[in-house]
Amino acid sequence: MNADLIDNGGILLVNKPSGITSHDVVGKIRKLYGTRKVGHTGTLDPMATGLMAVLIGRAVKASDLIVSDDKRYIAGMRLGITTDTADITGNILSRNDFVPDRCDVINTVNSFVGRYMQVPPMYSAIKIGGKKLYELAREGKTVEIEPRELYIYKIGVEGDTRDYTLDVHCSKGTYIRTLCEDIGKKLGCGAVMSSLCRVSTGSFSLHDAKTLDEIEQMTIKQRKELLIPVENLFLTLPSVALGSFYTKLCLNGCEIYQKKIGTSFDVDEKVRVYSDGVFLGLGEVKNYPDGTAVKLAARFV
Repeated sequence: MNADLIDNGGILLVNKPSGITSHDVVGKIRKLYGTRKVGHTGTLDPMATGLMAVLIGRAVKASDLIVSDDKRYIAGMRLGITTDTADITGNILSRNDFVPDRCDVINTVNSFVGRYMQVPPMYSAIKIGGKKLYELAREGKTVEIEPRELYIYKIGVEGDTRDYTLDVHCSKGTYIRTLCEDIGKKLGCGAVMSSLCRVSTGSFSLHDAKTLDEIEQMTIKQRKELLIPVENLFLTLPSVALGSFYTKLCLNGCEIYQKKIGTSFDVDEKVRVYSDGVFLGLGEVKNYPDGTAVKLAARFV
């Protein structure tokens, strides 16, 4: 039960620099921590900087199980230009001398707060038919992409003339460059994302992140001490504590009937499962022949 954190997995907060891919960050962390089991909770474009929550060891299994992972970004937005990538690095498609006044820009930006239907960009890592969209885009191909329902909780706006800074708090899966592009369309002048920094993801903050150079200069012991327990990804979920008998059954893959342990979670609800204060993994409630039961969906010990 008290296995080493690096064996059970953990979360490493990395401050990604501009000019490298998220895959580059993963590759570097693999070498620094001596393991192939490294993933992350959200890609950042090469031009982007800021927080990456990197998953190490058994924590990699958590990437597909995160229930909600709201994010906050500080983004630059330049008006009067459009590109094929919706950011400043792309090929220019159009220029516009018209620039709306500051009041119109602020009102238009604020109109995106709330429910937001967004079509993901062609230059993204989303897979369709086994191929990433940016790979298809580089081949000159286009495909129909279904819009996705997202939520913009809040947008702060600063700036004037052509360059603005947006402070965006949004739901998981939001593409900020597409948001800038959509704002530009609504303003009638076009817009691109000119910079991007992710400052938070879920409960994690850029303030607590380390650069790759800082991590590289640390001892193995210090690197290990940076790891945050994987359970922190699921703190918004309810928890259930099992005694030694049910712990053994649970870890052997058995379902634990709620009537036996005195719980009444809804079917399909996810729960954190503990034993003697130790996080065992993420459980899911399902219907079984003798009633509803909790069964481990992902084990982290």
